[in-house]
Amino acid sequence: MASAWPDPPPLFEIDDAGERPTWFTPPSARLERVGVFDLETTGVDVENDRIVTAYVGVLGADGTVLQAQHWMADPGIAIPEGATAVHGITTARARAEGRPAREVVAEVIAALRDIFAQGAPVVAYNAPFDFSMLKHEALRWGMEPIAAPTPVLDPLVVDKGCDRYRRGKRTLAVVAAHYDVVLEGAHDASADAVAAGRLALALVERYADLLPVDLDELHAQQIGWAREQADSLTEYFIRIGRIERDGALDGSWPIR
Repeated sequence: MASAWPDPPPLFEIDDAGERPTWFTPPSARLERVGVFDLETTGVDVENDRIVTAYVGVLGADGTVLQAQHWMADPGIAIPEGATAVHGITTARARAEGRPAREVVAEVIAALRDIFAQGAPVVAYNAPFDFSMLKHEALRWGMEPIAAPTPVLDPLVVDKGCDRYRRGKRTLAVVAAHYDVVLEGAHDASADAVAAGRLALALVERYADLLPVDLDELHAQQIGWAREQADSLTEYFIRIGRIERDGALDGSWPIR
């Protein structure tokens, strides 16, 4: 499967002098496209579990899907029943319909590199899971991983950062519903990726007064928020006796 994308529209509006405008506008008003990325896997251990399905796409500013690639891999190991219950892919189906994992991993990496090279952000919900899983798959197959993906937009981190004290779960389905973003077919890589992208666009519009316009600054802000969120959750888990003080959660973002 080819990894090259068609020539995209410009990422930012450009003024007559050929420069990005200096006045403040919400990110969603200037951002013409976002990449989206999601994986479904054999489990949640990013070092040892494997990719089963993957999706990389590009959305326009209105959430329209402009470009899309999706893959099913034969992970080379049995898919546990619990994982199949989540995404619906059995070991037998992956072996019959999936492509060699090495090829899939290489193409996913190439597709993401193409988007980053264009300067577009890539949206991934709970980004450290997907990017870390992809990194370890790359290392498993002797490939150079995307070691420092940037810029990344993580709706989970942004939502928690901008609406810290809202009660309730922060799963993709729950958060998407909160912002009136439709998610059809949860735990399908394409459905989750597209919904996360549309959610990211909704968030940067809703919280334009709280978020930096510059993508590098927005990326850096999420690094700080993710660390603060992990520290806060660590303190809570210690307080209720779920973990010991030396079991602090890893707040690295967007990759571990």
